[in-house]
Amino acid sequence: MANSEPNEEAVPEAAAAPEADGNRPVSVPRWVDLTPAIMMSLAAVGTAWAGFQSAKWSGVQANSYAQAGAVRVESNRASTDAGQERLMDVVSFTSWLNALNQEILAGTTPAPDGSYEPDARQASGFMFERFRPDFQVAVEAWLDTRPLITPDAPPTPFDMPEYQLDSQDVADDFQHQAEDLSATAREANQRSDNYVLTAVIFALVLFFAGVGSRARAKRPLMFLTTLGIVALVCGALLLLTLPVEV
Repeated sequence: MANSEPNEEAVPEAAAAPEADGNRPVSVPRWVDLTPAIMMSLAAVGTAWAGFQSAKWSGVQANSYAQAGAVRVESNRASTDAGQERLMDVVSFTSWLNALNQEILAGTTPAPDGSYEPDARQASGFMFERFRPDFQVAVEAWLDTRPLITPDAPPTPFDMPEYQLDSQDVADDFQHQAEDLSATAREANQRSDNYVLTAVIFALVLFFAGVGSRARAKRPLMFLTTLGIVALVCGALLLLTLPVEV
């Protein structure tokens, strides 16, 4: 009796479960798979541009502060000159007033109508002719108010609108320039900070895109991709509204 070898039953191979491309779930469209890569590329470009602009505005800030400091030095120098001129005027006016008082006591001046005419032969006239030209204009305007006989006249020529110090005007102009430069520096600093904020937003895009590219399930992938797209749009809109320094 022939021994028949048992027939080996062919075991059908289990059909392999369809796998996604890489670690991707099969139900995710191909464009979703490419989205994180595109997001990361755009975010990298945006971060580089934001960093470049932040550095440029930081340079504007530094230059403006440096210029403001130099202008303030000139303002202080002009203000010092103005103080010296004012002191010179006060001393010369006080000396002239003392000499005039001695002449009044001696009965030589002033005229009955309260006017004053400098006489080079008198000490007051000698001093009057040696006033600074700008100060002499103010003194003459003050004398026109008849201060010797008019109680309502300004007490000194320093209260007259004609009393002007050119060096003080220069100091004020320099001070205004320094304030404008400081304002420019503060504005540049804020713009630099805004670009840094934009770079932070793009960093969030890189985070969401990087984590999303490793997601194995559809829901986390779509959620992270959506967050990345929102952050990318917000960063791009903010970047477009910021001024550009070249």
